[in-house]
Amino acid sequence: MSAHPVQGLPLLPGGAFSDPTKSAFHRSQTLGYRNGFAYSRLPTVGIGRERLYVNQLSQAELDELSNKRPTLTYGQAKQAPPSDFIPAHVAFDKKVLKFDAYFQEDVPISTEEHFRIRQVGIYYYLEDDSMSVMEPIVENSGIPQGKLIKRQRIPKNDRGDHYHWKDLNRGMNITIYGKTFRIVDCDPFTQVFLESQGIELNPPEKMIFDPYTELRKMPMRMYVTPSNFDKLKQFLTFDRKVLRFYAIWDDTENMFGENRPFLIHYYLADDTVEVRELHERNDGRDPFPVLIRRQRLPKSFVDKMKTFPRCVLEISNQEVLEWYTVKDFAVGKPITLLGRSFFIYDCDEFTRQFYHEKFGITDFQPVDVKKKAPEEVPQIIPPYNGYGFLEDSLQNCFSLLPQPPRKNFIKMLENDHKVLRYQAALESPNPEERKRRFILSYFLSTDMISIYEPPVRNSGITGGKYLGKTKVPKPGSTTDNPVYYEPADLTIGATVEVFGHRFIISDADEYVLNYMESNAESFPATTLQSLRDHFAPRRMAVQAAESQSAVGTGRQELEELVKQVQEQLKHHNYLSNSSMREAFLHHDKDGSGFLDKAEFFALCNRFNLPVSDALVNKLISLCSHGENQISYHDFIRAFSC
Repeated sequence: MSAHPVQGLPLLPGGAFSDPTKSAFHRSQTLGYRNGFAYSRLPTVGIGRERLYVNQLSQAELDELSNKRPTLTYGQAKQAPPSDFIPAHVAFDKKVLKFDAYFQEDVPISTEEHFRIRQVGIYYYLEDDSMSVMEPIVENSGIPQGKLIKRQRIPKNDRGDHYHWKDLNRGMNITIYGKTFRIVDCDPFTQVFLESQGIELNPPEKMIFDPYTELRKMPMRMYVTPSNFDKLKQFLTFDRKVLRFYAIWDDTENMFGENRPFLIHYYLADDTVEVRELHERNDGRDPFPVLIRRQRLPKSFVDKMKTFPRCVLEISNQEVLEWYTVKDFAVGKPITLLGRSFFIYDCDEFTRQFYHEKFGITDFQPVDVKKKAPEEVPQIIPPYNGYGFLEDSLQNCFSLLPQPPRKNFIKMLENDHKVLRYQAALESPNPEERKRRFILSYFLSTDMISIYEPPVRNSGITGGKYLGKTKVPKPGSTTDNPVYYEPADLTIGATVEVFGHRFIISDADEYVLNYMESNAESFPATTLQSLRDHFAPRRMAVQAAESQSAVGTGRQELEELVKQVQEQLKHHNYLSNSSMREAFLHHDKDGSGFLDKAEFFALCNRFNLPVSDALVNKLISLCSHGENQISYHDFIRAFSC
């Protein structure tokens, strides 16, 4: 129940009373329906059905009052009552816009037509903005016709927009689900409606009809006049007579194309042409010599054959306007056979004689078709950047995918683990640097050089690897023609410049001399002689020491053997015989103290010495001098007791 305060009393509990006459306390409706459409309105009563004086007038009434103007003569002008609202499905019911259009359809499987023109009608329904496409049905057409696109709203683009009647006009293309329709005209109602809406229509176009259908409606009648040419006479006259032309097909304009030689045979018996390919050994092509089989070749077609698929065409006299004849072949001129251009550069002797007798042509100068070799463009090598080996860096200039330089594997196998070692001193103005000693190693398998510095205690210099294995160029060599150090350049006293540092070779390993002597033909005589001169004092000292040790060792062994011989003689009670010495002295004519082996053995057998053969043979070997000389003084001394 609603409670109202009493006038003059404060708004406090107990200062108001309820009105028993009011029983409705709900809120008023603000929505209404007019002509089937919902609309909003202002409430006129409040809770308890009390009238709201503020909202008594509607918005239309308020607008009408605000637009009132005072008049002096006839009073306020009365406005016409607003017309009733009519929905679109009522206003445009059964009102359809019709457009005449066509679209082109490809025909890939037919030999008689490339495309097909199909006429359609595009209908636009104004009541719900929907469209449909209808094609008139033709009996026995073999094509599904009738309703191509059912009635629906046609999407215009990928953004969700749909076609509107404002987007349609004559003389324009419209794409519906991937098919492009050409609108050429519309009906009178459509024209009046669009013009009433302020749309300027394009002029109408002529409807295009299907060319194949029109061709079938009016078949062409062909009249062929019989020829008076005697083919039998031609066959009997020119049987097994063939003209031979040498031609070339220039296909260098295409990728991987080249000049390919061919033979063109023209058979005079029936005016047929054959093209055969000339194969060469190892040309990499399959052995199929016939390019074009023997047949009559068309020179020109009738006009209607320009758009006809020639690849599947059964050529006959109806499609060909002119065939190739003998007059079309000439030396030095190109000729196009089935779309391929050949250049005739020569012919055989029978062909020359035939053209001379029949046409009086004598100029058969052959054309030189051999292409001149292109001039070699010199390759410019960029300067060496100093990184890596020169041969490795140079491969980047020859190939996109550089390959490692080729190695001499035979040389690597023959000279594996063969190293020439030299002792070198550093050439420097600093006396401390001149005292440094290095070992220069030359690897015969790869022609590389490495330098090692032996560590010296308390020298203040860290020894170890001074230069890794690398090829060392000689001073003055360029990157275009590099010259590297070889074993022939490494002589005693030679100066080796290694990347700005100069080394003087002072000594070498004895293996260096032995290797060069075993391969003397590969080294200069000066290099070998310098090493021999350097090692001569050392070898003489070694030989002297070896000879002294050998002499001392032999003399001691001889004395021991003499004692053993004398002991055996005492054991056999053998007395020394002076005749043995006299016999040896008698046979020694020159008094050298040496006898031949034959004479020596004969004298030994005559005296019948009581000593074992092993001791005698060993004594003779110690007394031997050379191959055929034996010293008899030490031998006689062993038998003098």
